[in-house]
Amino acid sequence: MTTHGETTSLDAVVTPQAQTRPANTVPRPFRDLLALEDFERHARKRLPNMIYQYVAGGVETGRGIAACYEAYQQYVFVPRMFRDVSGRDQSVSLLGHNWSHPFGVAPLGGASFVSYRADIMLARAARAMNVPMILSASSLIPLEDVIAENPNAWFQAYLGGDQPRIDRLVDRVARAGYQTLVVTGDTPMLGNREHNTRSGFSMPIKLTPKVMWQSALSPRWLLGTVAQTFLRHGAPHFENTDAERGPPMMSSKVRNTNARDKLSWKHVEAIRKKWRGNLVIKGLMSPDDAFIARDLGADAVILSNHGGRQLDHTVPPLHTLAEIAAAKGDMKVIIDSGIRRGTDVMKAMALGADFVFLGRPWLYGAVIGAQAGIEHGMHILRDEIDRDMALIGVTRPDQLDKSLLRRAPLFAREEG
Repeated sequence: MTTHGETTSLDAVVTPQAQTRPANTVPRPFRDLLALEDFERHARKRLPNMIYQYVAGGVETGRGIAACYEAYQQYVFVPRMFRDVSGRDQSVSLLGHNWSHPFGVAPLGGASFVSYRADIMLARAARAMNVPMILSASSLIPLEDVIAENPNAWFQAYLGGDQPRIDRLVDRVARAGYQTLVVTGDTPMLGNREHNTRSGFSMPIKLTPKVMWQSALSPRWLLGTVAQTFLRHGAPHFENTDAERGPPMMSSKVRNTNARDKLSWKHVEAIRKKWRGNLVIKGLMSPDDAFIARDLGADAVILSNHGGRQLDHTVPPLHTLAEIAAAKGDMKVIIDSGIRRGTDVMKAMALGADFVFLGRPWLYGAVIGAQAGIEHGMHILRDEIDRDMALIGVTRPDQLDKSLLRRAPLFAREEG
């Protein structure tokens, strides 16, 4: 474990900028997957509706999700011409590691019940692409097993306001060898996910006629994920919510979510004093909160509305990004929620983001093709970013700034 502020690179290797692959080299099952939006359509066919809704759904009216996508449509590029854009390099240095691309894998709770051993597949794909992967506290595979697959993985914690309990989990994460701890602040309680009730999804999962019928109609998921998991690894447990192993996913006992509504900045301050690696605070939207995190010594913040899965009608993180980035000091500013295209990545970085994360598309990739499916999605985004940099007129992500953007005319008129 390294001290706060030190370089924590582990066997970082910057791979040469890959070129767009010829169509005939793409595996046949992936040839209809031309953009990240395509992954959801294909994955939906393979999943029971309850599992698909669990991944894709938001809360209440769904405006939290929709607004995130719409935020990126409110900006247009002003590209520059006659610039030498050969030798493009999209690598980014972040938290002591040189990553090959400016995107990573956001935490995905319950991923291994959506696709077989998905957390392992995500970790392997991220390592192969040299991008960061954040393991969710709500994962079903022990955090020790995941870091064994990817020594550069990050761990994301859902914490209750109980300092001894926090300390025990932090100690476990440190012993495992994680260099970056992500503390999430937007889950004092779970959002109102009505779609789960309508589709039959619950936690723990109840074997109702609706659930059994949906499962029977999705044999690839039932046999390929559920049956394989039980046969090879036993009943899945919530492995990482606390320092101790949590209950089985399908048990009447539920994972420990006690006292999450008591979590406060004083606990973040105590974690900063104890944790010697990189500390990232996730789930912030307010500039005031970002600046509190900065002043407490956070190495980075992730601006996020939890993919629209917590409070409905929240501000899209993109709309507060520029204000936060302008006063970030030495802290890094990362963003997720609503990113699906290389142009989205470029817009976020032009507004001041140091890095971006995506979640759902990678999980859909795991459903379609395990590690290879995830990597195919990453190749698509990598190639889009490479193409976009050339067309915008830059050779590195750090050359992007607000001079290359304008508000789209419709939204500019509304502001006026």
